[in-house]
Amino acid sequence: MFLWEVDCSKSEELENDTAFQQAVKTSHGRRPPITAKIPSTAVARPVATGCGSKTSLASSMGRPMTGAIQDGVTRPMTAVRAAGFTKAALRGSAFDPLGQSRGPAPPLEARNEDSPEEKIRQLEKKVNELVEESCIANSCGDLKLALEKAKDAGRKERVLVRQREQVTSPENINLDLTYSVLFNLASQYSANEMYPEALNTYQVIVKNKMFSNAGRLKVNMGNIYLKQRNYSKAIKFYRMALDQIPSVHKEMRIKIMQNIGVTFIQTGQYSDAINSFEHIMRMAPNLKAGFNLILSYFAVGDREKMKKAFQKLIAVPLETDEDGKYISPNDDPHTNLVIEAIKNDHLRQMERERKAMAEKYIMTAAKLIAPVIETSFAVGYDWCVEVVKASQYVELANDLEINKAIMYLRQKDFNQAVETLKMFEKKDSSVKSAAATNLSFLYYLENEFSQASSYADLAVNSDRYNPSALTNKGNTVFANGDYEKAAEFYKEALRNDSSCTEALYNIGLTYKKLNRLDEALDCFLKLHAILRNSAQVLYQIANIYELMEDPSQAMEWLMQLISVVPTDSRALSKLGGLYDSEGDKSQAFQYYYESYRYFPSNIEVIEWLGAYYIDTQFCEKAIQYFERASLIQPTQVKWQLMVASCFRRSGNYQKALDTYKDIHRKFPENVECLRFLVRLCTDIGLKEVQEYATKLKRLEKMKEIREQRTKSGRDGSGGPRGRRDGSAGSDGGQNCGAGSRGERLSAQLRALPRTEEPYDSSSNKELDASYVDPLGPQIERPRTAARKRVDEDDFADEELGDDLLPE
Repeated sequence: MFLWEVDCSKSEELENDTAFQQAVKTSHGRRPPITAKIPSTAVARPVATGCGSKTSLASSMGRPMTGAIQDGVTRPMTAVRAAGFTKAALRGSAFDPLGQSRGPAPPLEARNEDSPEEKIRQLEKKVNELVEESCIANSCGDLKLALEKAKDAGRKERVLVRQREQVTSPENINLDLTYSVLFNLASQYSANEMYPEALNTYQVIVKNKMFSNAGRLKVNMGNIYLKQRNYSKAIKFYRMALDQIPSVHKEMRIKIMQNIGVTFIQTGQYSDAINSFEHIMRMAPNLKAGFNLILSYFAVGDREKMKKAFQKLIAVPLETDEDGKYISPNDDPHTNLVIEAIKNDHLRQMERERKAMAEKYIMTAAKLIAPVIETSFAVGYDWCVEVVKASQYVELANDLEINKAIMYLRQKDFNQAVETLKMFEKKDSSVKSAAATNLSFLYYLENEFSQASSYADLAVNSDRYNPSALTNKGNTVFANGDYEKAAEFYKEALRNDSSCTEALYNIGLTYKKLNRLDEALDCFLKLHAILRNSAQVLYQIANIYELMEDPSQAMEWLMQLISVVPTDSRALSKLGGLYDSEGDKSQAFQYYYESYRYFPSNIEVIEWLGAYYIDTQFCEKAIQYFERASLIQPTQVKWQLMVASCFRRSGNYQKALDTYKDIHRKFPENVECLRFLVRLCTDIGLKEVQEYATKLKRLEKMKEIREQRTKSGRDGSGGPRGRRDGSAGSDGGQNCGAGSRGERLSAQLRALPRTEEPYDSSSNKELDASYVDPLGPQIERPRTAARKRVDEDDFADEELGDDLLPE
């Protein structure tokens, strides 16, 4: 601060200076008066005046000078004052720039939990938590819990709105929270298939003008109408949503257009669908739209447009990186680590899924249009192959060629199929292996096991890690009876691909053939964990338990099998046989009857049902079963004899007599029929009895003569040759005994009373002699080819076909 010293000699000049005096008159009077002397901050220096006195001067603007005291407060000397410096420090106070000497800060005011604002804040937090929990439950698949949480959030949100209206103005309502609660509730209604409630909730959102961009939710409403098959309303709401979405949202508009096109396909309006998909392919081509465009052209039968649409589908950019990106260009360990990390990350998996989807669309479209775009399907496949070879999907051309061979197979043209597959013998190893695998399978089906084995070897040599080739090789070895070696091939196929269910099934059959039932059961139980509803696997498990003499477990697994295939007559009859062997006739009858309903031509089932009704004294009901058996096997006289016997047991003697006469006309040399005719005619007193008796005696005499000739021929043979013949005859007799098992099985049914026995319709002796349960203990019988469903001997045809001949 500068202090001015005024010279006394010049004071008179200032008094005579008119301008100075005028300035003093106009401005000096407005300045505040000086109330005290102004001390200096460093050294008090008096100002000399003209009169010799020392007075302090104020600033030119009338404000106090630095260091002046005004109203008891010292004006700070800002020019020289440092941070934290106060005048009190000069008076002996401690240096305290942070103000720590003032003590701790006062405690914070306690939050008032009962205040309306705090209650609203807590309730809003609770609503947000409920919405999050609802979304999490939906993502975990618990749709019912998600809906309950969404409803609870809706209830609490309405309470929140009412409380907020009481405290603040309506303009302060949280619209975003209300929107999220309603939207989540509508989504949960839709996920639980409560479509009317979902539509009502969406209507509440759409009609509220305070919600911005709510119009696009009409897409969701259109989706609900599409699920309800209300296609007209679905198209209406899709178009309304399309009108309310600005053109800058190009991707969303394209998706809505795609929904409109799919809905048009559902309604059969293919021309409108074509317009929608063509617009998409012009603006933003994608795989789904291209495939749907091909379907629409296929529906209208436009060959040329199908070709153009297929070319457009091929030209859709895949937008994935090349596989060469994941190959290390050098031996840099850091680079190798990075490549290993990204080789199978989520982005790479997404690229693989996108590529697999593209290949699926292209292959399906080619198989769809190839038979119709040209004069023959072969020419059509050739055109598709040429187009694919000129595109980025070159590797699909070989798959199309293999599909061409499969098409030949479906048309029963095996020679062309084989010729097509043989073309791949000179291709690269992967394609050669696939073609050789299919050739091996074809020759296996034709029972040409040598050819099947050679092509299986070719497939294995081309690709040792091909599980299908190893499985086929195992099949050829299995067919030759070398079960141990077949099991080794199946094990190797499982080592290469643990998900190869065909190899696992076949190794179970192999262990079953080797009588290693525990290992076979382990294989089929593992397979059951993979294929939960496979009827073949369930049958094999039940059959193994039956072989292990555990009927309760066998019945349990057969019950599971029937729950999967309730109309399988073979499984029903099998279960009935198990119950019959356990002595539960009522349950056995139930399952046998169900089996008869679904397949009324099973002789075993018919025989058991007829015997059951005879055993329960309902001979009238048994007649229909034996009549059906006589229709199925008209050359077997025993069924017609059983029909006549049932008439006789029920007391209808005239009908029985007519039936016996009809049997005698068809089988005049049947001794049993003549015996019953003689008995009935004798009891009734008919004149024909003498005629039938004469015929009976003649037949019995001829029978005795034949028996004597046979006996004398055996006795007359002698010497080493006779012994050899006798030995052969003994063997032949054993074979015949084994082959005539079915005749011995029904011998009890054919054992009818002789003429010398007394005739009594109420006698139980004849019933016991003739109609003991024909099945007895359940013995495994050969299965007929017409009814095989789960026969283990046909595993190559039924279990491997889908894998080796891909669709």
